Amino acid sequence: MTEPASEGFLEKNRVRTLAALSVPAVLVGVVSALILFGLDELSYLLQELLWDVLPHAAGIDPDGGWWVFGMLTATGLAVGLIVRYLPGHAGPDSAATEFGGPALPLKVVPTLAAAAVIGLAGGVSLGPENPVIAINTAVLTALLTRLFSRVPARLIIGLTVAGTVGALFGTPVAAALLFTGMAGSMAGKAALFDKLFLPLVAAGAGAATMILLGGTLLKFSLPDAGGDTDLWDVLAGLVIAPVAAALGLAGVFAFRWAHRLFHRLANPVLFTTLGGALLGLLGVLGGPLTLFKGATESGELLRSTGESFGYLLFLAVVKLAALVVASAAGFRGGRIFPALFAGVAFGLAANALLPDVPVSVTVSTAVLGLVLAVARDGWLALFVAVIITGDATVTALLCLAVLPAWLVVTNAPHWLADDGGDGVRPRRTA
Repeated sequence: MTEPASEGFLEKNRVRTLAALSVPAVLVGVVSALILFGLDELSYLLQELLWDVLPHAAGIDPDGGWWVFGMLTATGLAVGLIVRYLPGHAGPDSAATEFGGPALPLKVVPTLAAAAVIGLAGGVSLGPENPVIAINTAVLTALLTRLFSRVPARLIIGLTVAGTVGALFGTPVAAALLFTGMAGSMAGKAALFDKLFLPLVAAGAGAATMILLGGTLLKFSLPDAGGDTDLWDVLAGLVIAPVAAALGLAGVFAFRWAHRLFHRLANPVLFTTLGGALLGLLGVLGGPLTLFKGATESGELLRSTGESFGYLLFLAVVKLAALVVASAAGFRGGRIFPALFAGVAFGLAANALLPDVPVSVTVSTAVLGLVLAVARDGWLALFVAVIITGDATVTALLCLAVLPAWLVVTNAPHWLADDGGDGVRPRRTA
């Protein structure tokens, strides 16, 4: 990930510079949220057409196996054709890039947006974060270099990541945590909050815009723990988090193997269509809850009651497998929201085994472990786990549970392809 600000650029006349740069930072946050909202709404409208209007007009059950399999296979074919034949080729493979890379050319934006929207609407188990950050970075770099020519390109990229993350989660706190470790390692005498000031402005503007639009993606929370957690709850969390992280690491290793296997086919029409067909089979096995990015579906799963341990564990495994296939087969999208669903399912399974432990503890620590393994960012994993609980009494437990989970993942490979599908090793930016 790129630095949130250029330390040398801010070193002189710091207060005046921060105040002046707040204007483009606000613009970055607002535009980032508007683009995210637009893509999310467009994908929702297309989803309604594909999964409601068309099957009911044809008298077909949209949850039926043939429709699920056919729709995911067709989605893979559509994305593969975009990647292979249309200008810009939908940008680089999301599985081979990280947040905050160099801005893509504007000519890539239309096909990247099309591939992302079709994947989101078609039921692919990926979220919007990777493509929307890439789109926002391309658009805002082109815009701000004209309007504010003295603003460094690296600063624009960092602010765009912050603004988009703030919009995704409806709060600037996620961006602040995401940038804290990186900003703390930057050279210079400035205080940490000085380094975080502009990313927080962008993230706050993005979050406020998204809230005003009513588009916050995480709209659910867990019941609270009903008071202070006890020793047994702490012990349960200290076990669940690293076990969930180990499950996530199984997905990491499977993904790296699957990515190489899919890309041996060379032609994206072939390997993305094959990936869509496999996603269709997984969708038939797991049912409608295991389709799509997983945010809405996580809320639905939390509202269900009386599910067995075996069924809930099965949902977690199917969703993780779907994330592996979707990432490996060339679809454009992020992995945070599918990992969140897998964590929710695993946490509910743990609660079925340990009914005396509050569900807020089992689910939040499972989400912590899964997101940590998949995203490899402790602050982001902590934030996602905390935000879904809405329970302050669990926060201290999560700060403890992240420690053994981190020991599990710290020396393991990242969820990043060995190559970009063409034999070229990807550039790491974080």
